[in-house]
Amino acid sequence: MKLLASLCFRIQFLYTGLFILSFSLLAERPNVLFIAADDLRTDLNCYGQTHVITPNFDRLAADGILFDRAYCQQAVCHPSRASLMTGKLPDTVGVTSLYTDLRVAAPDAVTIPQYFRQHGYVAESFGKIFHNGHGHHGDPGSWTVPPHRFGDGQQYMLEESREARRVNRERLATAEGAGERLGGPKNGPVIESSKGTYSEYRDGAMMLNAREGLKRLAGGREPFFLAVGFSKPHLPFNAPEKYWNLYVRDELKLPDNSYPPKDVPSYALHTNGELRSYQGVPWKGDIPDELTLELRHGYYACVSYIDSLLGDLLEDLDALRLRDNTIIVFWSDHGFKLGEHSLWHKHTNFELDCRVPFMISAPGYRKGKRTGSLVELLDVYPTLCDLAGLPIPANLEGTSLLPILENPKNTVRSFARSQYPRGSNIMGYTIKTDRYRYVEWTDTSTNEVVAKELYDHFVDGPENVNQANNLSYQIEMGLLSEKVSTFNGAP
Repeated sequence: MKLLASLCFRIQFLYTGLFILSFSLLAERPNVLFIAADDLRTDLNCYGQTHVITPNFDRLAADGILFDRAYCQQAVCHPSRASLMTGKLPDTVGVTSLYTDLRVAAPDAVTIPQYFRQHGYVAESFGKIFHNGHGHHGDPGSWTVPPHRFGDGQQYMLEESREARRVNRERLATAEGAGERLGGPKNGPVIESSKGTYSEYRDGAMMLNAREGLKRLAGGREPFFLAVGFSKPHLPFNAPEKYWNLYVRDELKLPDNSYPPKDVPSYALHTNGELRSYQGVPWKGDIPDELTLELRHGYYACVSYIDSLLGDLLEDLDALRLRDNTIIVFWSDHGFKLGEHSLWHKHTNFELDCRVPFMISAPGYRKGKRTGSLVELLDVYPTLCDLAGLPIPANLEGTSLLPILENPKNTVRSFARSQYPRGSNIMGYTIKTDRYRYVEWTDTSTNEVVAKELYDHFVDGPENVNQANNLSYQIEMGLLSEKVSTFNGAP
């Protein structure tokens, strides 16, 4: 009997010890603050764009590592986010359209927050992380609780803006009901400047809730994965007046290359449909210079607005004494064009659309560093696993960036991959190397390459001349084409 009692005591002691050890290891794991922006290109002061006022992005860059050459895998919201969050290329995960349901295309995919939940984290989301529009709802199964959206925040503050949006939406519904295509705006005004307070617009209201969420999670026992997603600087360019007042319109510049690249195939371009869907933009024809400057002004106002919100979040993190045990990652889903190549918004394979701002601040790693190493947003998933001490899932198509965090001169890939579709059966596959951007437009029904682009960034950074027909580049194009043929393989 004494032997049995002793054995029971030892087993109970062992289980207690294992529980304490497990809880201790969980408590030591770093938190994750996962911050995203929508349609943000690298127009930040810390990226050398000194005309843009972004002191808090600059502060984050100074506290970690800035990636100068980071690339999304498809320059549009839903496919880019689905790719990043699953660690899979758009073709692999099966999401290359705004309308494809992630859970229909990839029902068994384990997203970043899901994976962290499986390893003891509490995962919550505020704002836009997964795509929220076009019938999508933020992938509730990825989170510990349903996603928190934007609270009581408004798209428009001015009554006349709201009324214009309502009227245009009614026109759209009437046209669609009659089986007709609407020729004119279907959204509200393309810009708005109001005297509204910080929290009345959507991102401000979201940030108030996110800050409360951070304080709540800080008091918990489990490590947290907190995702905070800004909706700006996505159209419409709406921001409180104080952020518009940071810029002087007359000091802003028009793009240097407001024309299509020479010898560019038609697949590479679009008709600016997203911009033209907003009131105040011509339905056809060129965008006037005066409007171009006004739109650029609005874009920068939105960038400075979310910069201010980011600053509040970082201050809370410091005040709660969480910074030393929190990994911070910031990314944008894709870049943006502001009139370059006579184009607006995203939806292309050009550098301006594929290149994104990307920063990581992690405890124990160098601060104030920057790297020119080529990286992809696919690399976020394995990197976060590595930093948190979690095993990296074998089926991910990205690469951990830990070697670059340890030494910014290290490299993990020789090229970065992106893609963009045109219609139902044309896909443009592009790679970015140290020197070139190369694009193959492929008819996926026949696997025939129907057009090519080549831009030599050593002599043509803005991508103004397509060199695909230049015989002096044919050897390089052959080598680049071989790389594109392994698009779904390891770079």
